[in-house]
Amino acid sequence: MSGTAGAPLSVLIVDDEAPARSRLRDLLGDLAASQPTRVVGLAANGLEALRLHDAEPADVVLADIRMPVMDGVELARHLRRLPQPPVVIFTTAYDQYALQAFETAAIDYLLKPVRADRLAEALARARQQRRPSDAALAEMAPAARTHFSVGERGRILLVAVEAVIYLRAEQKYVTARTVDREYLLDESLVQLEQEFAQRFVRIHRSCLVARSAVCGVERVSQGAEEAGGDAHWEVLLAGVPERLPVSRRQWPAVRQLLGL
Repeated sequence: MSGTAGAPLSVLIVDDEAPARSRLRDLLGDLAASQPTRVVGLAANGLEALRLHDAEPADVVLADIRMPVMDGVELARHLRRLPQPPVVIFTTAYDQYALQAFETAAIDYLLKPVRADRLAEALARARQQRRPSDAALAEMAPAARTHFSVGERGRILLVAVEAVIYLRAEQKYVTARTVDREYLLDESLVQLEQEFAQRFVRIHRSCLVARSAVCGVERVSQGAEEAGGDAHWEVLLAGVPERLPVSRRQWPAVRQLLGL
């Protein structure tokens, strides 16, 4: 972190309201003597913030939670996957009951309207590089993620969840398949199934398929049936040539999806 030993912290401010961005920038200026900082960008949502951070990395990201396009919690989850992730401090108008959950998860936050003394405390803690776990952030998320994040050559590559046709577990990673290509996700298939239960259906112990991508099934025989060969069902997918096998255990769910 560039802001060690009293050196200025580089800060990215993210809020969908321009007055809130301006107030945070002014507060940082007021704290220059005790907590020197350098504002490297102002963003109106998480997606814009990721682009700015890619151009000029920050030590600290001050992020509103509820924003259009991409909220602050999803932004924090993507940033965590960088080789040198910034510290994220949330700014929020949540009520006190909701904030107890943030405190339990050791997630730093500033209650709006942000006070100078609380901002100074948060910046001081940021110098100690406190970062919550991805699981803790997932618990705080106000909405489902809109993107998966993939680390490629030290950068964050975003993959829209709606563009993913299937997710398949392979060794330590999960392969996310879109029409164009495959991506490797450093995530658990079980956790992905729980998070996106409304979008994906399990067809095999190692594979989830987007419900909207399933366009049919076909029964496939392995060897001559009259010779005792086994037969199984394969899912036909829109946009890709692959056919994915359906396990006997998951066949009822697929059949229900197709209304068979």
